[in-house]
Amino acid sequence: MAVASSLAPVLIVGAGPTGLAAAMSLARAHIPVRLIDRAPQAGRHSRAIGIQARTLELFEQHRIVEPFLELGHRAHIANLYSNGQRRARLDFDPLFTRYPYLLFIEQTVTERILAGHLATLGVEIERGCELLEYTQGSAGASAEVRRPDGRVESLRCAYVIAADGAHSTVRHRLAMKFDGETMTQSFLLADLSASTPWSDDEFHIFASGEGLAALFPFGHGRYRLIADHKAMLPAAPEGTIPVPTLEECRDIIQQRVHHPVSVSDMSWASYFSVNSRMVRQLRVERTFFAGDAAHVHSPAGAQGLNTGIQEAFNLGWKIARVHARGAPERLLDTYHAERYPIERLVLQQTSFMTQLVEADHGPLKLLRERVMPALVALGPLRDAARQAVSELSIQYRRSPLTLERVLDGGPRAGERAPDAFVRVVDGPLGKAPGKGRIFDLHDPACFSLFLLVDGDADSAGAAAKNSAEASATLKHFTEAIERLFPQALRVWWIADLANGETPLAGEGAASLSESYGRTRPAFYLVRPDGYIGARGRPASDLNALLRHCETWYAAAGFAQAPPV
Repeated sequence: MAVASSLAPVLIVGAGPTGLAAAMSLARAHIPVRLIDRAPQAGRHSRAIGIQARTLELFEQHRIVEPFLELGHRAHIANLYSNGQRRARLDFDPLFTRYPYLLFIEQTVTERILAGHLATLGVEIERGCELLEYTQGSAGASAEVRRPDGRVESLRCAYVIAADGAHSTVRHRLAMKFDGETMTQSFLLADLSASTPWSDDEFHIFASGEGLAALFPFGHGRYRLIADHKAMLPAAPEGTIPVPTLEECRDIIQQRVHHPVSVSDMSWASYFSVNSRMVRQLRVERTFFAGDAAHVHSPAGAQGLNTGIQEAFNLGWKIARVHARGAPERLLDTYHAERYPIERLVLQQTSFMTQLVEADHGPLKLLRERVMPALVALGPLRDAARQAVSELSIQYRRSPLTLERVLDGGPRAGERAPDAFVRVVDGPLGKAPGKGRIFDLHDPACFSLFLLVDGDADSAGAAAKNSAEASATLKHFTEAIERLFPQALRVWWIADLANGETPLAGEGAASLSESYGRTRPAFYLVRPDGYIGARGRPASDLNALLRHCETWYAAAGFAQAPPV
């Protein structure tokens, strides 16, 4: 993919999932990228293994979800036990998404898929490159990088994304505080074969007085065992790192699982300490922190990897809009405004979940064994739990980037743009009318303006031509918005499928009216990261939408044409 060669590149430090996702988002928007990583080769072992439904939806919109589905293993049900008795069961199947499950896939595989796709966009990972020095100013940033051959390269860049992990070099160079606490315990990870009494489309978390244990399926009899390790780490020869043994894993399962589970053939195991820390600011001038460089926390809930990837997608389009399209710098401040509250909530929730499952007495144990089962049995709370774990409930309704107008149903500005089956009445690039899905129409390199109109399946143009006056109003509306987004907006005129018309093959999408309400005509402006930036009625909300978009997205000095 060609990029704008006249632009200074964005330097991304760290080629884990967060850095790879950030590079992908920028490259799709034609922003030049330098992606460096100190490690001479990709990692061979995985800590993060769970990909949530929302992340899979974003991968779908980036057209890379299929390899994940092919190589990952789907778990539809979560079970929580206390002293061997199941206290809660959470079924993800009712989620309104094509991905009603938690996908288990090794982080090494995730990185390989993302790196392979990134190469098709013209970006290669520069491995064995260590960031030595780093300074930033109003005109840009400067860095010195030691290359694998020992040569030191000086480079200039427009912005820097620090995705270089919990021990971030960028964070240290800027003397950023990493507030929080280091827990006194460590966790054990082990990948092994296991014979269990359960279906392998379920995962299990066990709480007892002896501690926490969890079994997550990879399929074909392979599992990831995670357990807290309250004792001191075993001694190891000087210069080596202690490694869990298969016998230790067997002891943990016998003491904590209380079900007939036998394990063998351990392929990898490790210990790690749990921290709960985060930076105070996600943006410092031209530097942005994401992933473990911004926050670290307990692995409870399988949120860490997903949080980092979604941060990257939130940030990438904003840098692209400012760097290449001349949008105001204040757009970049919304990265902290939108993501910081989510990160803080993730830290709070994972810390609480860890304490809850580890409690062996007192109120937390009572909550786990008596109160939580009763709460999860309630339909609305169970639905809320599904939405939270899958990250489908993440929203930016309080963001300054949202323009909300009341419509008859549908998602609000700031919320995730859901998928839906639609009839395409008209579209960009001479798109022929026909059936489609919202996720197929949205391009994460652009904004998408979905204009919802009344439709007639027997006449592709009927929706746009109910009357000459209505047609003129809608045409003027779309032309006015397109002037604000030259070559960065795709306008889709869409309508409900006709009664009896068969939707496309596949599951997880509703009708347009079910997903987006019944107001016609109505508009939804979807941001490149798949969230709704604005919604309203074309006839009454055009001026408000123009002012909003000019404030946040238009190039400096843009002169808005007066509406008719």
